[in-house]
Amino acid sequence: MHPTKLGLFFVSIAVIFWGILPIALTLSGNFIDPVTLTWFRFLVAFIVTFLVMWHLGYLRQFMSLSRGDWVKLSAAGILLMCNYTSFVYSLDYLSPGTAQLNFQTAPFYLAFGGALFFKERLTAVQLSCFATLALGVLLFFHPSLDMSASDNSQIGFGVLIVQFSVLSWTSYALLQKSLIAKLSPNNVLLYIYGLGVVVMAPFCDFSQFSKMNSSEWFIILFCAANTLIAYGSFGQAIKYWPTAQVSAMLALTPVLSFIANSLVVKMNLWPNTFRADAIDAWSLLGIILIVGAVFAMQIWPLLQQKRKQPSADRYR
Repeated sequence: MHPTKLGLFFVSIAVIFWGILPIALTLSGNFIDPVTLTWFRFLVAFIVTFLVMWHLGYLRQFMSLSRGDWVKLSAAGILLMCNYTSFVYSLDYLSPGTAQLNFQTAPFYLAFGGALFFKERLTAVQLSCFATLALGVLLFFHPSLDMSASDNSQIGFGVLIVQFSVLSWTSYALLQKSLIAKLSPNNVLLYIYGLGVVVMAPFCDFSQFSKMNSSEWFIILFCAANTLIAYGSFGQAIKYWPTAQVSAMLALTPVLSFIANSLVVKMNLWPNTFRADAIDAWSLLGIILIVGAVFAMQIWPLLQQKRKQPSADRYR
């Protein structure tokens, strides 16, 4: 399969799974704390990834790492742990859709980080797409920008937590990309998962596992599977695509989160946990702008490639 199609395939999977994840994370907050949940997600992902990489014989890649590479790996692991736990904490203050929407500063940080550290050129068209994305996000989010709202301080605190999570995640992603030449994306994640299992264990409350029922076990197993699939797909996506294109696709995540949250509310599932997101015509326009900008960001490079390819008919 062509690298462009592979990149689209993997980033689409990541976006879908990250889009529905806040629903499960919000439900998990009723019976397990964020640190213990993150530890469990890392444990399951570590076991599965280790078995796969061992079977494929890819574990020998770690032998070629320098001391600086190990420092980068460790920093990436700590940053991803901060991202996981802080995002779950933010759901105590924000709805799933709002939290995901606040997370959409990440594509901008990631794109400009790629330009700064990896010399990936941002064209005028790409910058225009990012400007359109920013406008779309603001329009989509504008009902929550009402400064007269009684819970404004709670929303503001939730936004601060999400932005800390964003900076942690973006830094992790850039560190992971810097290691691709020496380690496969899954090996990077393997080390991060293992580090997380060790570092977070002393801060976990393992007694919570014995109190969970079958439905609660299903929720945390879904969260663990989501980690394995979404981050594995994201790691592969940045291997095949420039960070600017990947980051643009990630802007679709809050739209999926909004749709998932709306379906849950409409079906009256967990009515005491979820509430409808405020949305009006301006919010719908924001969704259209987001989707349109992402589409343009992905189509433009393909058009450029076709223009550079000489037509065979021209030489006949």
